Amino acid sequence: MMTETVLSRSLRMMFSSGAAVGLSMVAMQALAQTPAEPVMQRVEITGSSIKRIAAEGSLPVQTLTRAQIDQSGATNVADLVAALPAMQGFITASTSVNGGGGGNQTASVHAIGTDYTLVLLNGRRMAPFGTGSAVNLASIPLSAVERVEILTDGASTLYGSDAIAGVVNFILKKNQQSLNIEATYTSPQKAGGKSSNVSISKGFGDLDKDGFNILLAYSHDVQKELNAKDRDFAKSGVRRFSEGGKQYATWQTSANSTPANSYVETDTDYRFFSVDKLKNGSCSGANTFARGDVCRFDYAATVQLLPELKRDSVFASGNWKLNEDTTLFGELVLTKFSNLARYAPAAQPLGVISTDPVTGVTTSNPSYIGAYNASVRPLLVASGMNPADVKLAELYYRGADAGGRTDKYSTEARHLVLGGETKFAGWDLNAAYTHSENTQKDDAVAGYLSGNKFEELIRTGAYNPYERKSTDVAVLAPAVLKQNLLTTVSKLDVVNARASKELFEMAGGRAALGTGMDFTKQSFKEDPAQIAQGPGPQHPAWTDTIIGGGTGSQALDATRNNWGAFAEILMPVTKTLEATAAVRYDSYDAVEKRNTSYDVAGNKSLPGTVGNDVSKATYKASARWTPVQSVLVRGSYGTGFKAPTMNDIADPLKNAGSSNFFPCPPLPAGDARLAYCKQGSSEYGLLSNGNPAKGAAGLQAETSKQATIGFRVEPVTALSFGMDLWDVKLKNQIQPLSQRQLFTDPALANKWISIYYDPIQKAKVLVATQSPVNLASSHYQGIDWDTTYRFGKTPVGSLAVNWTGTYMLKAEQDVPGSATGIERSIGRFDSYSNVTFRTISRVVVSLRSQKLLNSLTLNYRSGYHDAVMVEDDAAVREVNADGSLGAVVGLTRDVDKYMTLDYQLKANLNKNFIVTAGIKNLLDEDPPVSIRNAGGGNQVGYDGRYTDPLGRTFYITGNYKF
Repeated sequence: MMTETVLSRSLRMMFSSGAAVGLSMVAMQALAQTPAEPVMQRVEITGSSIKRIAAEGSLPVQTLTRAQIDQSGATNVADLVAALPAMQGFITASTSVNGGGGGNQTASVHAIGTDYTLVLLNGRRMAPFGTGSAVNLASIPLSAVERVEILTDGASTLYGSDAIAGVVNFILKKNQQSLNIEATYTSPQKAGGKSSNVSISKGFGDLDKDGFNILLAYSHDVQKELNAKDRDFAKSGVRRFSEGGKQYATWQTSANSTPANSYVETDTDYRFFSVDKLKNGSCSGANTFARGDVCRFDYAATVQLLPELKRDSVFASGNWKLNEDTTLFGELVLTKFSNLARYAPAAQPLGVISTDPVTGVTTSNPSYIGAYNASVRPLLVASGMNPADVKLAELYYRGADAGGRTDKYSTEARHLVLGGETKFAGWDLNAAYTHSENTQKDDAVAGYLSGNKFEELIRTGAYNPYERKSTDVAVLAPAVLKQNLLTTVSKLDVVNARASKELFEMAGGRAALGTGMDFTKQSFKEDPAQIAQGPGPQHPAWTDTIIGGGTGSQALDATRNNWGAFAEILMPVTKTLEATAAVRYDSYDAVEKRNTSYDVAGNKSLPGTVGNDVSKATYKASARWTPVQSVLVRGSYGTGFKAPTMNDIADPLKNAGSSNFFPCPPLPAGDARLAYCKQGSSEYGLLSNGNPAKGAAGLQAETSKQATIGFRVEPVTALSFGMDLWDVKLKNQIQPLSQRQLFTDPALANKWISIYYDPIQKAKVLVATQSPVNLASSHYQGIDWDTTYRFGKTPVGSLAVNWTGTYMLKAEQDVPGSATGIERSIGRFDSYSNVTFRTISRVVVSLRSQKLLNSLTLNYRSGYHDAVMVEDDAAVREVNADGSLGAVVGLTRDVDKYMTLDYQLKANLNKNFIVTAGIKNLLDEDPPVSIRNAGGGNQVGYDGRYTDPLGRTFYITGNYKF
């Protein structure tokens, strides 16, 4: 374990005590510059449809100015959002490394989830990467962003019923006239992970003086890969660590190895061994080592910690004033983004001889039996086993000679907005049309193998998976897949109109009304390649499968319409009290499925309407009270609802790959499914599908209730302090049951575990089906805080300190029918292998002189209970006194807190040229040890979702304005 230093202990005590006393605030203060006098103009702020004087409102909105964005040192939108204390539960780039991320990066407010956090561009929706509202942040160019507004309270009345957790609104630059060129280069002190960015933007015309403005911008970003072998803390699946004065080692290795291991079984005996080990006395494959007679593969040594990322973005906006009251506007964002993710070589148990445990019929795979007879059979005879008695023989294969499995996830995002705003009869009017689409492709680049070609190489004797030859790489090359595996296209077409007007005089000022309506058409197409679909009734003549990938996908072509309308009234009740009430109505049509799909028995599901129509009215009430100028008290209460997504409803049955490692699920005694269990802790199959049923059997909409109450005080000009307590309750929450729930809960296992014929293994296997269901409820609660103190001028400049953070009080879920009851995830792994941090906090100290700005940023995440490992998980081993690895053990431990310190120096060399240099993770803190073996990507020894593996990293940015 890490030795705690005086500095880290002091910082820990400071953070812990701060959280304990409930310091909680929401708005991030502008520390990079001295506040200017406010410009008293009417603007629309995130969370309200009424144009008003920009000021602190009744809803908690965090604002990141461009200066703060630059001060963060972030080079892309995803990294910027991930650094905010209010963000938890998002998808990171590292999860693309076999972690289900699929090349996406997302936002999630307060750990409530990506699907409940609405991401907007200039207040308008973007096409999601699926069929919900989750947007790939990689499609937003950071260089074009002027500021970010984060509404940490659900605003379903204005933006839609699904903005339950909150809203992240990226406001793009406008009315720029200068030519700006900016370039950034980032380099970790250790190998790997370098990145660079260059952007150029030019504006034409001043909207106020010339009546028009056109802004054009282009940016190019590259993030190089970071490999596990380049970091000591992640370079092996056998990472040694101490716990409670004892030595342990993670044991995250695989029996799927190169050359392959062989497992054979009779009615009374079994053998598990490596032909390579028994013949040669050692394991000859790269990244392999012997454990008894088996050669284990150290897959963690072959993966990436961070994938390679590339982005090219074009942003164009235009504004044209027809007269003082009327302006036409348009904006266009085009982005090409690629995520090149490599993980371990193909790992595939393959059936050589199989005996159905129910029928007793024994069959053999003719493609593999020749190699088996040549390499395995003689060793069985030598060991005293009669080959004629073998009832089961499996090939535990690792395709290392085909290279690491590499997916190129490509995204093309197109976002167009055309509209206008005017004033008429005292109304502020705004109308726009938005077309947004997101095309994503998953291309196999390396590592995956054609099942047919692979089998043919073995059948002809050109390749023997049990033994190693120097020519194996060249021999396997023709079988390596280099083709598209999946293409998805998501489209949104939205027409909306809004209006606001001052109505009548009240004691505190004029009341105002805001109203609006929007109509949305959403469409989604998912087109898997034939080899990804595999043999099936959709094309029965097809025989090929993917070695190392999923086979069993089906296409989806679906569309749905929805509309919503809202009204909001702002009432200045007195000079010190302001109240706002809003109501919204949303209506979603049932999903129109336009293609044929098939169930597990091969029965057709024809095109047509599936799922239910859903509609509901929601409301929000909020108020702000300023008894004196230096005190603000505010609160809100509202409801929301989220319709099932088109994927939730219309997704066809799919092979979802392999599960994590579990013992045989707790099925009833004598159940026929028990015959397909494997010995010990093993991987099983996963299937997924939607729920197309109508009526009571179909999916129902989720509903929510959310509330906030908070205050802000400024007792003196130099100090600003406050807190917001927030609470979100969800009912009928839609999500699949977790693997751990399905494989460990008797009631759930009995319902969702079944037998499935796997086309790759060519045998019946035990699988769990993960289908979306309406879970009973979830409850999230916490405190956000923000405090700023400006020391004023010192002999070396103006000093300011800002402290922001989130303290979680509740994050729990109740699953009816589950023996586990209420599941709590704060400070511990939940059954979905996710963690909710008790405390996330950030301190920024800024020192400004005439031309220099020094910033020191401390980032903090509290520790948590690590994933609990029992002996059956076979994920941890004792280390013997002589340094050798001992028996597998269960282990309960804690993951240490994670603190990093960043430094930045910004120099205004002249009025046109700014140079910024910085060091991230100044003290070069390694991520804390974690023994988790699920969640996120394939990294081992730490958790890449919650920590930065780059280590101490240097960057420099130059910005020149012409």
